[in-house]
Amino acid sequence: MTEDAVLGTMENAVNTYSSPSELRITDIRTATVCSNYDYPIIKIYTNQDVYGIGEVRDAGHRENALQYKSMLLGQNPCNLDMIYHNIKRYGGFAREGGGVSGIEIALMDLIGKVYGIPCYQLLGGKYRDKIRIYADTPEPDTPTAEAYAERVLGRKEMGLTFIKFDARVDTLKDIPGATVGVPTKHEYPVHQRSRASGTGQVLKITEKGFQALADIVALVRETVGWDVSLCIDHYGHGYLTPKEVIKLAGYLEPYALSWMEDPMPSLDVWGHKRVTDAVNVPIAGGEDLYLWDQFRPFIENRAVDIIHPDLLTSGGLTETKRISDYAERYGIPTALHFAGSPIAFMANLHTAAAISSFVALEHHGLDLPFWNDLVTGMEQPYLIDGYVAVPDKPGLGVDLNLEGIEANLRPPSGLFEPTDEWNTPKLGFWQPDRRWDK
Repeated sequence: MTEDAVLGTMENAVNTYSSPSELRITDIRTATVCSNYDYPIIKIYTNQDVYGIGEVRDAGHRENALQYKSMLLGQNPCNLDMIYHNIKRYGGFAREGGGVSGIEIALMDLIGKVYGIPCYQLLGGKYRDKIRIYADTPEPDTPTAEAYAERVLGRKEMGLTFIKFDARVDTLKDIPGATVGVPTKHEYPVHQRSRASGTGQVLKITEKGFQALADIVALVRETVGWDVSLCIDHYGHGYLTPKEVIKLAGYLEPYALSWMEDPMPSLDVWGHKRVTDAVNVPIAGGEDLYLWDQFRPFIENRAVDIIHPDLLTSGGLTETKRISDYAERYGIPTALHFAGSPIAFMANLHTAAAISSFVALEHHGLDLPFWNDLVTGMEQPYLIDGYVAVPDKPGLGVDLNLEGIEANLRPPSGLFEPTDEWNTPKLGFWQPDRRWDK
């Protein structure tokens, strides 16, 4: 057999879905699903019979991704690192990172399909075959300790072994003497409190208030037992001072929480470190941080005990893997924040599989009856005993269910309609063959 014949035989043996060297991006279109946090889903088309799917971060906007369209048209999607290097400089903190991250997810899906391998293989392989899920738990209508306990118990009865619940400061508003000032769900952060409602009041939690919050956690723990991991959210984000968070953590320490989440404003490295160094309850943070660069000071200063990136802000699969690997050098494990559709959920599964120090992945869609209907190819039931199996199909392992998406569109969104108005630069992206006066 000649050398050319041998090479031809080898090429035919490789299960590819296209001709990678000739692949080019031809279009990007979107469809926004109406949900608890809307899901702007994106689809990247090519000149061959293969496409990639991703999504902008929950509650973000399709424009966060479409603004990069002119930079992607004509590019080979397999040149992921070059494309990513060119667009990442225009992304940013929180939802502003959603476009870059969503495009990276769609390109990873596309590349996986092209070469016939699951996305986790593009990250270096997997450490585990199934991913532990932690459930977000909505607040009860009546924020009593009994109501919280009932809600969390409902999650345990679904098979979850790791549960998060939100007992906010505004939970105290109906308890006389729990606060100085009246907490509301939209209370201003500490640095703005003097302007809240024009009253000039500064909200302070009293001993009675601290004890009321501790009573909620205590009853939840007693109700679900000690075989379930529990974590809490929405005590911070600037609504409490570092001293107040430290004091609250002392009240909660007996209940063996896996973490308190985001006790300080997201970019406040030293506020987080001050709390982390002072308390015995683990501190998690990072859901709004963008790229390795924003995580670096939190990691190097050990300002948190657990990093908590959101894949749709932190930069997608490859960047989140890079962040988690760096955190592991400093003895800091990774949990993944998530509140999106099954598309980004699958991206999270692949990433979690490839992270050696992984803890658990959030699920924010357990109460949405249409959630499963947005895609095809996901095994059912997908959640078994609190875990989800890592998919082994090419790319993300799921495809779009156009009927399910169309039935849940957020008006005026269409179903992957043309986006030709984004074919030319909108943000002053430099291109050598273009001049402002042409």
